[in-house]
This record gives sequence, C-alpha cells and structure tokens, in this order.
Amino acid sequence: MVSDIAYKKMLWHSRRGMWELDILLLPFAENVLHSLEPAEQQLYERLLEEEDQDLFACLVERATHPDPAIQSLVVRIREYAASGVRRPH
Repeated sequence: MVSDIAYKKMLWHSRRGMWELDILLLPFAENVLHSLEPAEQQLYERLLEEEDQDLFACLVERATHPDPAIQSLVVRIREYAASGVRRPH
C-alpha cells in the first residue's frame, strides 16, 4: 500500500493544467488509487510523468500509450470516468 505522503503527492500531481484531465484523473485518484496494487500505483506515478497533451490523447482514445501496462491503466481510468462517478464538490 502506498504511504499517505506518496498518496497525497500522486493526488496533487493528478491536478493538471487541463480541466479535462482533472475531471478524468482526480475522481480516479481520490476513489481508486488506494485500492490499486503497489505495481499499479507505480504505473500511475509513471503515467503522471506524461505531458498533458500526450496524456489527454491517450485518455480520449486519440492515441495508445506505447507501454502496454500503462495503456491498461489508461483504459481503467477511462472506464472509471465512464461509470458516471463524479468528484464530490
């Protein structure tokens, strides 16, 4: 399990320069990140290293991430967003 400090860092880095990314990443990070396996949490950290435009392209299916493991996580984030779960305001 990720430490509280690492979780907060990933949550903070899930806030991006694009509102569209925020609405895809923040609910996933707030509600799912803690339940991911440690290897998946590391993948999420790697995903957050992507440039906003590249990340957005993957999340809206304009591109496929070259790393199949990260692409699998992208699909999970997309599916979570499509499930209708919204970030509480």
